[in-house]
Amino acid sequence: RAKRLLAATGTVGVALSLTVAAPAAADPSWRVVASGLHSPRNLAVSPDGDVFVAESGRGGDGACTTHPALGDACVGSSGSITWVNPHGRDKRVVTGLPSIAGQEALGPMDLVVTDGGRYYATIGLGADEEVRDGFGKAGEHLATVVTGRLDSDEHKEFADVLAYEADANPDGTDVDSNPAGLSRAGEGLVVADAGGNAIVKVNEDGRFRTVAALEPTDEGADAVPTAVVRGPDGAWYVSQLTGFPFTQGSASIWRIGASGEPTVYASGLTNVTDLAFKGRTLYAVQIATEGLLSGPVGSLVEVPKGSTSPTVVVGDLEAPYGVVITDGSAYVSTCSVCLTGGQVIKVSLR
Repeated sequence: RAKRLLAATGTVGVALSLTVAAPAAADPSWRVVASGLHSPRNLAVSPDGDVFVAESGRGGDGACTTHPALGDACVGSSGSITWVNPHGRDKRVVTGLPSIAGQEALGPMDLVVTDGGRYYATIGLGADEEVRDGFGKAGEHLATVVTGRLDSDEHKEFADVLAYEADANPDGTDVDSNPAGLSRAGEGLVVADAGGNAIVKVNEDGRFRTVAALEPTDEGADAVPTAVVRGPDGAWYVSQLTGFPFTQGSASIWRIGASGEPTVYASGLTNVTDLAFKGRTLYAVQIATEGLLSGPVGSLVEVPKGSTSPTVVVGDLEAPYGVVITDGSAYVSTCSVCLTGGQVIKVSLR
């Protein structure tokens, strides 16, 4: 069936009319543990071992404006966070988060869950301040990090990522912020800004600094960092989607150590959206194994250090996006561009 797939670039974003393949026959290595999700993106594991997924939502009937990637888009409060029960009894625990949508949605992208049931979540935008202003009051928390409790629908702004992008512009190109990946760093947070082509840290008092800005690919496409995770060696590992033309094999995973200089950990990947470690073994999600222009049929892959071609763990997944690993299994969100009907699958890694 035809869908429009949002593929963020470092400038503004590109909406593509692509064909999403029908789900393949059930693979015995995985099973569905959550369904009926609205644009599911990244996942998180709480200190207690519970799995949660950020849902970007379905937009709403609030103010509408022209979005550079979504076209005519309207804002709403359909973004949410869902508890993923491994036995298939998922439950939305937070609702009412900002969401914008045309034929696809942007809203909650990633989250961190801390002791005591507090969460922090990135809210996407993929545009500049003028576009955000066009969504009015209901869109004021787009391109920010928000925080709240998992037992409440109330949330507040923790940090304005777009304001930092407009002020510092780490990659030196146009102003565009799409906060995507999120990780804890002491009492602060580290954000992968897919629109700003940068990794930025925000302290507990809301002050920012740039960790690193990623250079364009060899063919001149924007880097588009999508996830940032702490490795077992203490370094940050960053995935990249790459911008148009989303060329197969042009994405890398970057390592940022104490020097702050990004170095290539592995290359030859395609349109990577998330990363997770199991011990010292790194796994990644490719939203489109053959490149977005060929359609969003993706895979979960294992990525050895220095590799130029990842090892497929599960392929033929419909627009997979996020991954976390707990208790020897990977939880992967799929149909991430589906306004309804998204899923989380559980993949055994034993």
